Amino acid sequence: MAHRIAFIGFGGVGQGLADIILDQGKELKEKEGLDLQKVFETIHSTGALNEYPESPGLIKGLDSLQTIKQTNADTIVEVTFTDVRTGQPAIDHCKAAFQSGKNVVTTNKGPIALAYRGLSKLAEEKGVFFGFEGTVMSGTPALRMPLTALAGNEITEIRGIFNGTSNYMLTRMEEGSSFDGALKEAQDNGFAEADPTNDIEGYDVRYKVVILANYVMGLQIMVEDVSCKGISHLTAQDMDAAKLNGERWKLIGTIKKENGNVKACVGPERIPLTDPLASITGAINAVTYTCNLAGPITLAGAGAGLKETGFSLLIDLIHFHRAKKAVTT
Repeated sequence: MAHRIAFIGFGGVGQGLADIILDQGKELKEKEGLDLQKVFETIHSTGALNEYPESPGLIKGLDSLQTIKQTNADTIVEVTFTDVRTGQPAIDHCKAAFQSGKNVVTTNKGPIALAYRGLSKLAEEKGVFFGFEGTVMSGTPALRMPLTALAGNEITEIRGIFNGTSNYMLTRMEEGSSFDGALKEAQDNGFAEADPTNDIEGYDVRYKVVILANYVMGLQIMVEDVSCKGISHLTAQDMDAAKLNGERWKLIGTIKKENGNVKACVGPERIPLTDPLASITGAINAVTYTCNLAGPITLAGAGAGLKETGFSLLIDLIHFHRAKKAVTT
C-alpha cells in the first residue's frame, strides 16, 4: 500500500529523510510494507523541487499552503525553517494539514512548544496523526521511549543536556579552549549557526523543556514559565574551579514535580563526575528520567545531524504505519 508524502521544505533535514529512503528502501519495504519507490516519486511530484524535469501529472508553482490543501498527499512532512518566537509558518502548515484531513510529521520545535495543545486537539478531532519525535533529541527517542518503555511509572523529574552546540563548547572549554575559540570550532564543524544565540543563551533548550514537560509529563507550561540562562558568561576560571572540585559544567534543562509544584528551568550547572550526565561530551545529548518505580533512567544519543534528524521523521512515519496496520488487521 503506497503512502503519499508531501514535503513542505526540502532542506538538509528533508533531504536526510530522502537519503534514508533511497539507501534503505528495499529493507524498509520488506519490513514495514511501505511502497517506498512510490513514496519517493511523490517527494518529487509534490515537493518544492523546482528543477525536477517536467513530466505528466507534475504540478509546479504551488505555495506551501496550496501544496498542503490541493495535493493528494496522505502525510505532510513539515521541515521548513520556523521562527521559534512565533512558531510560524509551521503552525499554520500543521493547522491546514489537519483541516484537510492530512497527517503531519515535523522536526520543528516552534509549533510543539508554542501551540501543542491546540494542534494536538485539532489532529485528534480530525482523526489524523501528529508526529514530532525529532523536536527534542533528533533521532534519539526522547519522547516516545518514556511513554512506551517507561509506561506505568510516574516521571517526577526530567533533566538533561539538550543542545549539542553548547555541550561541545563546554567540553572544549574544559580542555582549555576560550569561549570564543570553542564557538568558532563549533561553527567550523557545523554544530553552531552563524548567529549562535539560541544555542549559547539556552533558548533552544528552553523550547525542548516545554515540549518534554507538556508531552511526556502531561503538564501545562509555557515558554515564559521556564527561567533561562545560557553559557556565554562562563570563563576558563569557572572551568578550573569545577575541575578542582571534581565537577563539570553542563547546560541543563530541568522539569521537576514536587509537592504539587512544578519547577522548569534552563541554566549552566556544576555537576559531580558521578552524575551520568557528566560523562556526556562533545555534541551528544542525554536525558535522565526519574521514575517512581524504575528510578533514574538515562538515555543518550545524537541530538542533531541531518541524517539523524531525517531518521526521526522516519520513526514517526513507521510508527504511524504500524499503528494503522494494527487497526486494519
